[in-house]
Amino acid sequence: MSDVDKVVTEVRESFGKGAARKIRAVGKIPAVIYGHGTEPQHVTLPAHQMGLILRKSNALLDLDIDGKSQLVLVKDVQKDPVRQIIEHIDLIVVRKGEKVQVEVAVHVEGEAFSGTLVDQDLHTLLLEAEATHIPTHVVVNVEGLQDGAQILAKEIELPKGSSLLTDADALVIAVHALAAAKSDETAEAAAEAAAE
Repeated sequence: MSDVDKVVTEVRESFGKGAARKIRAVGKIPAVIYGHGTEPQHVTLPAHQMGLILRKSNALLDLDIDGKSQLVLVKDVQKDPVRQIIEHIDLIVVRKGEKVQVEVAVHVEGEAFSGTLVDQDLHTLLLEAEATHIPTHVVVNVEGLQDGAQILAKEIELPKGSSLLTDADALVIAVHALAAAKSDETAEAAAEAAAE
């Protein structure tokens, strides 16, 4: 489940490209907080701390804005395409107990049967989960699966309190025999047929 990271912010009064450059030059990131019918609120966030927090997906933040606490979820991160510096962050207000839609990574565990290849078609699943209990990932076990085995989205065990929004019949994992193993089987079958 996701942890809540505490971040101290400052309300910003200056806007525009020049103001944003000045904010980034002093080690901060401009951000906007939206949601729940409130006016958008412009703040600055500490760049280094946010860089570390954003390494994990679906980051949940407890912002300290002028002494008031605000629970937010990172909605969008805009980066410079060349330098990969965070230029702007969009945050959405969430409340405890509220359900949110999130993309969650699919991790594959185990080894399929010898001579097979595991093909992962979906790397993320769209889930609905409580804002304060967002799973970091879901696990799919492929231990011992043989050629032709498939795992659909509806067959994956989801964390408690989460529900699947991705198409239930979407293919997540498919197991295929390696080409060399298939040609060996074909050669054996041909040899057996010739021997008879």
